[in-house]
Amino acid sequence: MKYVNLGKSGLKVSRICLGTMAYADGTKGNHPWALNEDAAQPFFKRAIEAGINFFDTANVYSSGTSEEFLGRAINKYAKRDEIVIATKVHGEMRPNDPNGKGLSRKHIFGEIDASLQRLGTDYVDLYQIHRLDPETPIEETLEALHDVVKSGKARYIGASSMWAWQFMQALALQSANGWTRFVSMQNHLNLLYREEEREMLPLCRDQGIGVIPWSPLARGRLARPADTKTERSETDRFGQYLYRKTVEADTQVIERVGAIAATRGVSRGQVALAWLLAKRGVTAPIVGATKIEQLNESIAAIDLELTVDEIRQLEEPYIPHPVAGF
Repeated sequence: MKYVNLGKSGLKVSRICLGTMAYADGTKGNHPWALNEDAAQPFFKRAIEAGINFFDTANVYSSGTSEEFLGRAINKYAKRDEIVIATKVHGEMRPNDPNGKGLSRKHIFGEIDASLQRLGTDYVDLYQIHRLDPETPIEETLEALHDVVKSGKARYIGASSMWAWQFMQALALQSANGWTRFVSMQNHLNLLYREEEREMLPLCRDQGIGVIPWSPLARGRLARPADTKTERSETDRFGQYLYRKTVEADTQVIERVGAIAATRGVSRGQVALAWLLAKRGVTAPIVGATKIEQLNESIAAIDLELTVDEIRQLEEPYIPHPVAGF
């Protein structure tokens, strides 16, 4: 495994982050295809054995059960201080409570404690805002996050998908007020969606922010032929929303991925991840896996180096996409 600093921070993370949305109680929430706890165990074990020290979850994933699964797995397979736990706050956790979602001081303070209880730990390494909350002043959110860090309940803080100007505004407010600064940006970036290359990636490189893209395989589309149907593809409404307007152009990219994978004798997923890992400024893609071979392919992608011509072939069919994922 290879390790790098997360942005300008001193925190070292593996070049692959394992996303744990797929390891949860699928009866609670919008992920019916999620693996139950027994089925998830081999994935946690394999990841830790391979040297992955970076795991991403969120309070909202299947009503917190993803955090529960992750916490118990770390306790079983690793030492807590050797693992980097990243979780998120924003989504609705209590449907009948007007304060049960968002980024208010009240919700952040309540949810960090709830996440720590589910994870079975005294602190998280990276506490991220799961999008912006338009109903809460950004200053309130940023000061609350600063106080969470100063309380010892989080070591670092991160942000996720937003406009570049919004992220720069937040960074400027943090600097002006002496508040804890964001060290990471978790954004939507893959071979089918490259709009982040226009402003967000240059901003993160300039400001020393680590980039940890979500959906690096475009919800699995880059890992299989374009016409393949899976349980997730048929039930994943968010994935359908993200890519439904650019199917024809995306199919051309998917075919290029398949051709290079066949020539190299590797999987499509390895090619797509290798492209992302070669992108300047990208720290660690957040990968998902519901089959062990998928996880093994993600790990192997770290050592796959694409040629300049292969990268050109992969990027050539891309067309501008509507902004999506905020």
